[in-house]
Amino acid sequence: MKKNTPNVATHLLTNPEQFLLRIGGILRKLSLDELPNLINIIKGEMVFVGPRPALYNQDDLMTLRVATGVDKLKPGITGWAQINGRDDISIEKKVQLEQEYLYKRSTLFDIEIIIKTFTNVLFSKGVSH
Repeated sequence: MKKNTPNVATHLLTNPEQFLLRIGGILRKLSLDELPNLINIIKGEMVFVGPRPALYNQDDLMTLRVATGVDKLKPGITGWAQINGRDDISIEKKVQLEQEYLYKRSTLFDIEIIIKTFTNVLFSKGVSH
């Protein structure tokens, strides 16, 4: 990200591309910007599959997660909402998919999500910037 980028969720920016450095765009497109989160998994703060962590100022997202019980899940690097829309879905749809994950979660479902994540990354599916 460029200097002076607003500290808000991507969906709130009018033109998010203007804030990306060229290398950042490449890292984002290939989802390599997620690699540092492996440290958070080792520390036990995150898991591979779960809802993406919310930014501190995403009150709308956090309110919906609390209302649906999704806030009880550990955040993950990838999740059901990410492989079903990522940047292309509304917050309401995202939380609906996260709630679906909450009810359906299992080792087999996590494996399915991880496989679909690699497929989506390979074809840059759902990345709007």
